[in-house]
Amino acid sequence: MTSDHFLPIHDPDLLAQGERVLGRDFRAMSERVLQATELTSRLNVLPFDDETGKTALLEKILGRTLPPRLTIYPPFYTDHGLRLELGERVFINQGCTFLDYAGIRLGDGVMVGPKATFITMGHPVDPEERHEFLTGAPIDVAENVWIGAGAMILPGVTIGRDAVVAAGAIVTGDVPERALVAGPKAGVIRRW
Repeated sequence: MTSDHFLPIHDPDLLAQGERVLGRDFRAMSERVLQATELTSRLNVLPFDDETGKTALLEKILGRTLPPRLTIYPPFYTDHGLRLELGERVFINQGCTFLDYAGIRLGDGVMVGPKATFITMGHPVDPEERHEFLTGAPIDVAENVWIGAGAMILPGVTIGRDAVVAAGAIVTGDVPERALVAGPKAGVIRRW
């Protein structure tokens, strides 16, 4: 990811010559997505009580030793894994998705309800750029936060300590500490 939060999909030099060839960074990201998908598919079919198998696969997915008292109930999905930072005593319920290429941090004691989704990457809104770049920004969730079932956290969001995100909420902006946020935010904000 470049500092301006854009990742070119195609090699810029070849694209300037009219050739649509995937760029080096995009290819590397795509290869990791395939690896993470293969690992999570194996994780998600293990017997629920196979703690040794789950730990081994989660360590491969995350690329490091698991923090103390981490609980993840499969199915669990991530597209990268290596940029997902989980604190101590984090609890992740079933069916959660972490698209973490731009980075996701869950502080100590965070609880995540079933089917919550964290998305750090997307595409530009403008149609001319939509197939040329990926955009992204990290998600930072402070300590002791509760993310309700089915909540969706979008790129660039910071959630303050002790906050609660209600079930089904779509979080598009920062959440102050010790606050409850709820509800969808969809609506027409631009037309072209």
